[in-house]
Amino acid sequence: MEIYININKFPNVKVIIGDFMDKGKNYEVKDIKLAGQGRLNLEIAESRMQALMKVKERFEKEKPLKGVRVGLALHVTKETGILVRTLIAGGAEVAITGCNPLSTQDDVAAVLAEEGIKVWAYKGETKEDYYRYLNNVISFKPNITIDDGCDLVSEIHKKHQNLIKNIIAGCEETTTGIIRLRAMEKDKALKYPMIAVNDNNTKHLLDNFYGTGQSTIDGILRATNVLFAGKNVVVVGYGSCGKGVSLRAKGMGSNVIVTETDSFRALQAALDGYRVMPMKEAAKIGDIFITVTGNKNVIDISHIKSMKDRAILANSGHFDAEINIKELKNISKPRRVRPFLEEYNVNGKKIFICGEGRLINLAAAEGHPSEVMSTSFCGQALACEYAVKNKGKIPNKVIQLPAEIDDHIAQLQIEAMGIEKDTLTIEQKKYLESWQEGT
Repeated sequence: MEIYININKFPNVKVIIGDFMDKGKNYEVKDIKLAGQGRLNLEIAESRMQALMKVKERFEKEKPLKGVRVGLALHVTKETGILVRTLIAGGAEVAITGCNPLSTQDDVAAVLAEEGIKVWAYKGETKEDYYRYLNNVISFKPNITIDDGCDLVSEIHKKHQNLIKNIIAGCEETTTGIIRLRAMEKDKALKYPMIAVNDNNTKHLLDNFYGTGQSTIDGILRATNVLFAGKNVVVVGYGSCGKGVSLRAKGMGSNVIVTETDSFRALQAALDGYRVMPMKEAAKIGDIFITVTGNKNVIDISHIKSMKDRAILANSGHFDAEINIKELKNISKPRRVRPFLEEYNVNGKKIFICGEGRLINLAAAEGHPSEVMSTSFCGQALACEYAVKNKGKIPNKVIQLPAEIDDHIAQLQIEAMGIEKDTLTIEQKKYLESWQEGT
């Protein structure tokens, strides 16, 4: 709900906007009246997520998740709403919160609340609310966790280990979360199995490459309305996300520069036709900077100080740690010039930060297209089913789904797109399985 106050009539009154959230026993959202628009957005998303709809149809018949409580910390978007409905169709009870303070779509959260689903999320969450909502999901005592960034898993391991005995497994959606989980595994701190849904080909390739590539540019355009053509665009990191962002920026006429710490990826970037150089050099000539590394302070304060006037910085890594905003705020106070654009004065130069340094594709835009998230969320739904079928058999490690499940997801998607593929003949299968036939 919105409250309008004409402060010009009360110039001596300090106005403090209090907590005007819509709250119920099992929800806390911005405005329940947004549900009408949310239903329309869910309808559009569902029409574009035909692969996931095939999974949902089967789940409705077989109920593979009957009696299972699934706790989610994901971006609360229209696509995530369709995943929630799919899990419920499979018999699961669901509770959900956001995984980033700026990524919730308030109309979707309103629909979920109206449908009786346990949901705590709003766009622009305070840090206190963010962790309070995580703990609301934890209090739901999930048997399966679905996470994007590992905050839910981390919070359970640090403060609620008594619940772990009833957790079958967890599923992780993004590269940053996998990095954290592998660190937990290495330290022998991981106490229940984690399925790296992020590492599915149908997630890692489609979501990171095609999804992040398109939605990141979309977010920057909405925040700035800047022209990409002719600009020096510095892409920080050349993993799947960096490759996708670089290709889209190049397609818009930008001169792409890549910074990397990995030798092979630096080589790939060079062979793909991009200039590769250290950040300390790229900082001096870049016009637009996009971070996609999953690491901390990859654009540091020393880099920012050497940048050109009116440089634009955006992040598409999961956390707001990639650009050193904390140190930037120590030398300059931000001025909000557009809804998702802040201006800093650094040594007489204007430096623009998009989306407070958080995920720009969700802070200023709507995240990945529904078609992309269809394959990603097929992975999540089928990972939940796999965990239940293999309860007690999966080690407390980070594992991948079997290749045949990943291939099944790809098959569902090409069918949704009306694509037919070839099949091997008996002779070809025999040839591939033999070694005797040579030159």
